[in-house]
Amino acid sequence: MTESMSALTPILGIGLGPGDPDLTSVRARTALERCDRLAHFCKGGRRGNARTIADAIVGADPAREIAMVYPVTTEIAVEDPAYAQALAGFYEACVARLLAEREAGRTVGVLCEGDPFFYGSWMHLWRRLRERVPVETIPAITAMSGAWTAADAPITWGDDVLTVLPGTLPAAELARRLRDTDAAVIMKLGRNWPKVRDALAEAGLTGRAVYVERATMAGERVIPVAEVPAGHVAPYFSLVIVPGDGRRP
Repeated sequence: MTESMSALTPILGIGLGPGDPDLTSVRARTALERCDRLAHFCKGGRRGNARTIADAIVGADPAREIAMVYPVTTEIAVEDPAYAQALAGFYEACVARLLAEREAGRTVGVLCEGDPFFYGSWMHLWRRLRERVPVETIPAITAMSGAWTAADAPITWGDDVLTVLPGTLPAAELARRLRDTDAAVIMKLGRNWPKVRDALAEAGLTGRAVYVERATMAGERVIPVAEVPAGHVAPYFSLVIVPGDGRRP
């Protein structure tokens, strides 16, 4: 690659979709094939989910990989200032690594499960990179879209209003917002699952709510919330949908 070409080539945020490699866009597949380096977020000692999706498309190639290992995940509470401090330093280090690769004349793509601009870690790199070098984001099917399709549950009808909620909200706030909307998606379950289940019950929505785990991936599970066993531990890749019941001809 010539120096002038390198100066114009953006760092890519590559949206890979909800998990099934067949749901990855043609544009994303082309980027996977052409990038010299593929960076991916992961926990220590584990292969990132986005990298796993990419493996099924272009195969594993350690020479192309940049593993960006989170310094913390659930070890520190999100509201603890130490959490933000640790993540800020981590993202700065990731940016420095990506910029170094680009300065060396290599094309770089950052792998993102779901859509990069929907609760994605890519956004934290994008915010730091966009004033310094060209950056481009390739959109993708979201996890929630994969989930309501897996559940065979149209999410909105007629004039239904859809609200997307993080399970990290306080229980009372979750219940209030659930009562005030026609349809809902609740993300970030994990250890918030018991609180989310209680909020659904308080809002009177347990009967309409559906729990979806690993939508479109191996091990996919779709269960009415009312039938989820007591004591169930929700993994990171899980969410709840509450389909709307609005106007239809």
